[in-house]
Amino acid sequence: MLNFPDIDPVIFSIGPLKLHWYGLMYAIGFLAFWGLGRMHARNRHILVQPADVGDIFFYGMLGVVIGGRLGSVLFYNFSYFLEDPLYVFRIWEGGMSFHGGLLGVITALWVCQRSKEYGLLDLCDFVAPAIPVGLGAGRIGNFINGELWGRATDVPWGMVFPNADALARHPSQLYQAFLEGLVMFGVLWLFAQKPRPAGAVAGLFVLLYGIFRFAVEFVREPDANLGFIAMDWLTMGQLLTMPMILVGFLMLLLAYRKFGTVGQGH
Repeated sequence: MLNFPDIDPVIFSIGPLKLHWYGLMYAIGFLAFWGLGRMHARNRHILVQPADVGDIFFYGMLGVVIGGRLGSVLFYNFSYFLEDPLYVFRIWEGGMSFHGGLLGVITALWVCQRSKEYGLLDLCDFVAPAIPVGLGAGRIGNFINGELWGRATDVPWGMVFPNADALARHPSQLYQAFLEGLVMFGVLWLFAQKPRPAGAVAGLFVLLYGIFRFAVEFVREPDANLGFIAMDWLTMGQLLTMPMILVGFLMLLLAYRKFGTVGQGH
């Protein structure tokens, strides 16, 4: 069993102003998205121009924050919302959902593309390789906060999380940081360096996230207020992720069937 690193979630504070590690992880994710987007836009086969990355970043950031919060409330904490509708605005109490953030980003990109010369699939393909860095950083933030821990285990690297109980548990946040962050970034970034049919890069993103999240949910503790959704093993994360696996597979299949190997966005 490993000792959980006792890291103060607050990096520093100046009076009432506090900088949290979790907030810093979000900032790292947004900055990585902007920087990688600028780099990615320089590839000849990419339709998005570097001058448009700032606008795409702005819309995407709004989609992540608004969609992530609404998704957390509707998917995981709806009972709190029914008791207190203002709960949705108290973002300082925590609570963000990947699935809500994903829907928020898609909606934001749809709004963005209406004022640009790009299609929605072009923008989704463009942003997909830059997202995993933020996902990985967010999971590290969860780990530092000692939240969203894994199930009890006897593996040598199990950890006792101070906010849970005295049981050694899977550090599932680190599993997700590795798979959703490092592995997904490497695969998607390399995949996107060559011309791909429209929807292929985004489809691979959706498929990989769905597979990785579904797998890790088997060792991640279900949300206390929800438990298992069905059959004593299906979690809310898995329920929301199963359609992603199907949609990602279909996006890849349709992209290559319809467009063959023509360049991205054509």
